[in-house]
Amino acid sequence: MPDKKLIDEQHVISTKKGNGILRREVWVDNKGAVTRYNLAYINHQLFSSDSGRVIGFDNAHGYHHRHYYGQVEAVVFTSFEDTEILFEQEWLALRSK
Repeated sequence: MPDKKLIDEQHVISTKKGNGILRREVWVDNKGAVTRYNLAYINHQLFSSDSGRVIGFDNAHGYHHRHYYGQVEAVVFTSFEDTEILFEQEWLALRSK
């Protein structure tokens, strides 16, 4: 049985709160375990390359990695929940600048 897309969310962020889009996609297997994910803050005004992805975490291409203004680096994966927390922390830190 193929993985099921459990979450497909996109939230528009007002200019007052940082502008852009927060994107969250999560796929699970038939036991409910996360198999794929994509977490991204997209803002074409801040960064036009990489489809506007300023910050992001995903496990496409067979490995867990982080996007930051077009730079991609592998990350140590402990859990999807930890990755979500890290993404939120990085987005909030960027927003406060």
